[in-house]
Amino acid sequence: MLNAISGPEDRDPYSLPPDAADYMAATRRGIKGLRVAWSPDLGVFPIQREVAGVTAEAVRAFESAGATVDEVKLKFPRGQAELCDAWLRQSAVRAAESAEGLKHSTGIDLRGSHRNEVPPEFAESLDLGHRLSAMDYRRDDVIRTEVLDGLQDVFDGYDLIVSPTLAALPVDNATNGNTLGPREIEGERVDPWIGWCLTYPYNFTGHPAASIPAGLSKDGLPVGLQVAARRFADETLLAACGAFEAARPWAATYHRAGGAT
Repeated sequence: MLNAISGPEDRDPYSLPPDAADYMAATRRGIKGLRVAWSPDLGVFPIQREVAGVTAEAVRAFESAGATVDEVKLKFPRGQAELCDAWLRQSAVRAAESAEGLKHSTGIDLRGSHRNEVPPEFAESLDLGHRLSAMDYRRDDVIRTEVLDGLQDVFDGYDLIVSPTLAALPVDNATNGNTLGPREIEGERVDPWIGWCLTYPYNFTGHPAASIPAGLSKDGLPVGLQVAARRFADETLLAACGAFEAARPWAATYHRAGGAT
C-alpha cells in the first residue's frame, strides 16, 4: 500500500517529492549497526508494572538482530497531563472543523440533532473545539514544538526510539461503543480517553511510528511495543519492525477458532 500511495500530488501542498523507497524491501533489510534508544516511559508516562516488564524484555530482540540498545531518558518541560490536555485541545479543533463540514454537506449535526449518536466525550470535544480561539490553538503549537525538541534530542544520536505502546493492559470494549481506559496508573491520574496511550506524542511531531506485538501478559492479554524513527525514515522503521518479527515471530500467538483468526 505504501509503495502505491507514495509520491507527490500537486493538489496536496504537504506531499513529498518522489523518492526511490521500496517499503516491502525495507522489511527484509535488517538493522545491523542501528542505534536503538529504549525509553520505558517516554519520559513522562506512568507505566503499569506488567507492561513495563513485558516491553523491557521484548526490546532486547533488537540486540539479537544486530542493533545496539541503550536506555535513555527523554526530557519534556511538561508532564503527561499537560501534554495530554494540549493534544485533546488540538484534536478538538480539528474534530469540530470536520463536524462543521459534515453539517454543511449533509445536514447531519453532531452537536445538535445527532448529538446522542456519538460518545459523550466526543460530543464534549466538539463543544471544546468551538470554544477555543485561534490564539489558544497557536499557543498549543508551542507545546508541540517542545515535544519535537525532546524527541529530536534523542534522534540526534539514535536511529529509533522504542517504548511501550500503551501504559496499561487492554481494557474491555464497551458495549455502547464508548470504550475508555483507566483513570489511574501506578497511583498517577491519567485521562481515560487518550492519556494512557504513548502514541499521541508522535501525532504532535510527524515522526513515523508503528506498534508491534511485544508479548502477552500473564493472563494472555497482548502488550504492544512502539517503534519510532526519524522524520521521513519510514524505511528504517519498517526494517526495524521486520527485524523484530524475524527475531520473535508472533504468528503463533494468534489462535484459530471456528475457522477465523
